[in-house]
Amino acid sequence: MASTSASAWTDASSNLLKVTRGFVLGTVDPGSTPGFSGSKTDAQTAGVAAAEALSHQQEMLFANSREGDPRKILLILQGMDTSGKGGIVRHVVGAVDPQGVSHVAFKAPTPVELRHDFLWRIRRELPTAGMIGVFDRSHYEDVLIGRVRQLASPEEIEERYDLINAFEQELVDDDTTVIKVMLHISAGEQKKRLLERLDRPDKYWKFNPGDIDERMLWPGYQAAYQTALERTSTVFAPWYVVPADRKWFARLAVRELLLKALNDMVLTWPPADFDVAAERARLAAS
Repeated sequence: MASTSASAWTDASSNLLKVTRGFVLGTVDPGSTPGFSGSKTDAQTAGVAAAEALSHQQEMLFANSREGDPRKILLILQGMDTSGKGGIVRHVVGAVDPQGVSHVAFKAPTPVELRHDFLWRIRRELPTAGMIGVFDRSHYEDVLIGRVRQLASPEEIEERYDLINAFEQELVDDDTTVIKVMLHISAGEQKKRLLERLDRPDKYWKFNPGDIDERMLWPGYQAAYQTALERTSTVFAPWYVVPADRKWFARLAVRELLLKALNDMVLTWPPADFDVAAERARLAAS
């Protein structure tokens, strides 16, 4: 865990949130703050320092890519409607230099995309060296809504889990750190957030009547997530389930996961490929 907020963390979020063998989604309290003993105010204080550290590390990652370092990060955000994916993008990823970020919000497949296999459109949006790629929804929609809405046969859904694992192994082999986050919101909190969108004219644009249709299928989605987490949380690309009823905790936890990934790279600034003293002298004489 990064030292920026060590005083508030009682244990590493990466350990407590990781999906391992025997994981049961239904036992996770969406309102909990695993490993974090502080308040919302403490989280805000810790978040400022963590955001500065994240920005610093991200800049080094980007700088090293200019010298041939192939490493990059892919942050995958999944969750029910209103779980806070957009807030993570704005408040966590938004703290770093935008030139080092690629963000894609995947919607329903287009007719062109439907003519290809389900990973085709995903491969086209993968981050390049030095980038932090963010997927707001992803290839996991094809084993979530695909299963709940019966958009594919059970046999095809089953095959996709193995295809996803093989695909993510390819990414890791290509120097991509894959961070998969499920933002776990409760049905009660989702209802509150949907009502807020209906109560406020400035939130109407965020409301989609289809969100209520999907909400009616809540048990099916929870079952689909459970299976996806079981089948695709691997040693090389584990899932992290982040309780999301408290937005401040979800943002803090995802920031810590990103920061840990960057810290684990042991980044340093790339050395100058020119004579610094000579260039300083030339500048002085100019």
